[in-house]
Amino acid sequence: MTNSWNSGGWEPPPPPVSSDPASPVRPYAVTGGRTAPKVKLAMEALVSSATAEHREFSHITPEYKAISQLCLQVRSVAEVSALLRIPLGVVRVLIADMAAEGLVRVHQPQLEAGRPDVNLLERVLSGLRRL
Repeated sequence: MTNSWNSGGWEPPPPPVSSDPASPVRPYAVTGGRTAPKVKLAMEALVSSATAEHREFSHITPEYKAISQLCLQVRSVAEVSALLRIPLGVVRVLIADMAAEGLVRVHQPQLEAGRPDVNLLERVLSGLRRL
């Protein structure tokens, strides 16, 4: 380990710079440090783009653009997170913000008295058994 001395004083080394685009530091910076969305989003909620393919994206962030283009085909919040390699909490914040701006449509699962749909649970169980 080397120390940098400048005019008789010690200066700490510069912080390491991550070249990894999947680093969790940058995505949380994109949300302004927010970890909770304005609207509660289930990870199985479906997201579809509310924008046309040819829309001009020069004024929105690269993350918004990626989510919007990915959701031209309906995707779940969890799928968006996995496919873009962005933490789920960050994706929830971004999608909630985009929904508020009218860039995406969010289709929340219907819950009866706080319980998930039995048909959904049966389909998930069936899929797990096939694995």
